[in-house]
Amino acid sequence: MSDAMSIDSYLAAGGVLTNPTNVPPRYRAELMKLMATFVDSELAGAAGFADAINLGPGIKERIAAARIVLEKTDSAERVLRIMGEFGVDTDRYATHHPWTARLARGADIGAVRSEHDMRLAVFNYPIQGWTDAVVMNLLMSNAVVEQLAEFSSISYQPLAEAFREIAPIEEHHGELALEGAIKLVAQGETETMQNSVDYWWPHVAASFGSGNVEKTENLRKMGLRHKSGPELKRSWTKKASDLLDQLGLTKP
Repeated sequence: MSDAMSIDSYLAAGGVLTNPTNVPPRYRAELMKLMATFVDSELAGAAGFADAINLGPGIKERIAAARIVLEKTDSAERVLRIMGEFGVDTDRYATHHPWTARLARGADIGAVRSEHDMRLAVFNYPIQGWTDAVVMNLLMSNAVVEQLAEFSSISYQPLAEAFREIAPIEEHHGELALEGAIKLVAQGETETMQNSVDYWWPHVAASFGSGNVEKTENLRKMGLRHKSGPELKRSWTKKASDLLDQLGLTKP
């Protein structure tokens, strides 16, 4: 039996890898794709949200927005360091892509990635105003929490550990968004918020992917996936719907 086959069997049986040595090529490709998607999404998300900082109606809101930008950038850097262990030029990486690039508001690219980088499709759409930023962050942060819960037990141990450290940070971003949303409801912004929910819901939902059964099974064998995209999406849909109910809003 070849080394590659023995490693495949080891991973399929629930084994973990701890460094780039002897990582099979297919495993490496999927792992790099996973890390690039996370890093690019965090950097693009931070860049988009940075523009919303000065839209905050008060100092407290602006501090919360600035904190989210800082922490998303820091989370990206944590994972980028791991990518560096696989030979990625980390110094060039963060300045190489147009993180602020956005499509027209009415564009619809489904789950297709940007031509510039590996960000999730949702981060190609522009935020319009403070209320829109709060709603987008509320929906997306809860989606990220679902995804990080999944990725916190993947077979590449250093990345799993990084995701476990990042998860509560992203969860807190959702808490900040909910706090902001409750305040907006109290200020009579329900109609504007509902318009934002109607816009962002399908874009956030698309970030869970189409649920390709064969690909999911291959990732499961490598220990890089446990639940399918549709399973994660169902969990997010339930939690996000409950949050909207709490706010007097409805999912589209």
